[in-house]
Amino acid sequence: MKNNAKDSSVANGVAALGNLVKGNGSGTGLSKDDIIDGLKQALEVGANKSVTQLSSLDGYFKNNAIKILMPPEAQKVENTLRNMGLGNEVDNAILTMNRAAEDAAKSAAPIFVNAIKGMTIQDGMQLLKGGDSAATHYLREKTTASLTTSFKPIVEQSLVKVDATKYWNSVFSTYNKVPFVKKINPDLTGYVTEKALDGLFYQVAQEEQKIRKDPVARTTDLLKKVFAQ
Repeated sequence: MKNNAKDSSVANGVAALGNLVKGNGSGTGLSKDDIIDGLKQALEVGANKSVTQLSSLDGYFKNNAIKILMPPEAQKVENTLRNMGLGNEVDNAILTMNRAAEDAAKSAAPIFVNAIKGMTIQDGMQLLKGGDSAATHYLREKTTASLTTSFKPIVEQSLVKVDATKYWNSVFSTYNKVPFVKKINPDLTGYVTEKALDGLFYQVAQEEQKIRKDPVARTTDLLKKVFAQ
C-alpha cells in the first residue's frame, strides 16, 4: 500500500505537469524549459523539506507511513521473541533502526538533490509525456543505484553509532538459540538503507503534492509561475 501511495503521488503530479506541456502555446506563457525547471525545483524543494523532517528526532520512528519495522521474513522472529518475554529487545532493535535512518537522512539527501539536478531536458520531457508511472520509473532507474551506493556506508556508520547492530545481533542471536527454528541472518545495513530511501522518496512525493495543490507551499517565483497554471 505504501508503494502504491508513493507511486500515485509522484505520478499524479507529473500528469498535471504533462497537461501543461500539451497545453503549451495555448496561453500558459510557459516554455518547456520553465516546466522542466519547475519540476526539478519542486523535487529539490521537496527533498530539502523532507530532510528537515526525516533527520529530526522521530522523523522516521513516529511517521507510520515510513517507520522501519522488522522485515517481513523476520515477523516470525519478532512474534516468537515477544512471546518469550523479550519484547524490549525487539523494541530496541526497531527504535535503533529508525534512529539510524534519521541520522543518515541529512547526509544522504544532498546526493538525491544532485541526482535531480542532473536531469536533462530530454529526460524531463520524456518523463512529463510518459504514463502514470513515468516519474517513479525515472527516479528509481536513474537515482536508486547511486543513492544506495553512497547511502549504505552512512547508514552502516549510523547503525554502529546508535548501537543498532548490537540490538539486532542480540535479537537474532537469541532467536537462533531456539531449538528447531530456521536460522535467520538478514543484512541489517542493506535493509535499513532500502527502507530509509523508500521513506525519503515517499516524503518527497508528499511535498510535491503540497506544491502542486497548495499555493502557500510554492516558495519560489518559478514554482509559483509553473504550478499556478
